[in-house]
Amino acid sequence: MPPPIEAAAAFGIRYRPMTDDDLPFVAALYASTRAEEVAATGWPPDAQAAFLDQQHRAQHQHYRNVHADAEWLIVERGGEAIGRLYLDETSSAVNLLDISLLPDARGSGLGGAILADLLAFAAGRGKDVEIYVEKFNPARRLYQRLGFEVVEDAGVYDRMMWRPRAGDQ
Repeated sequence: MPPPIEAAAAFGIRYRPMTDDDLPFVAALYASTRAEEVAATGWPPDAQAAFLDQQHRAQHQHYRNVHADAEWLIVERGGEAIGRLYLDETSSAVNLLDISLLPDARGSGLGGAILADLLAFAAGRGKDVEIYVEKFNPARRLYQRLGFEVVEDAGVYDRMMWRPRAGDQ
């Protein structure tokens, strides 16, 4: 069950289940989140594209294998896909596997609104929210501002956790 759209309603979004028809969009979205990093390698553009495609396929397969029962959502605005939200709810937590938005949708407050809705949803269920975040991901500042804390150093990633407070439920 996707989190309700309350804070994010101001952005005119909706969620829908991802299908295999969305894979080209999701691959392009993934590439948009890593393009700057991969461009810094100096590889030719075709090598960059091939690498990003391979990385997306590996990530997608990993998510599907490890989180088979997760909820795979496409974020839409005005009928157009602008992002993805992957969630896997357990008995004690909502695992935020991935939240990604197209470059034009970033920096507008939409991601923070989606996360605020997710945190309210989790708090209402008495659950923590967990995410693995790369150490140099600029979104870490947003997670920290929302109350996420690093609970584990997992190599290139930090496992971050948000826990509902007594008044959050």
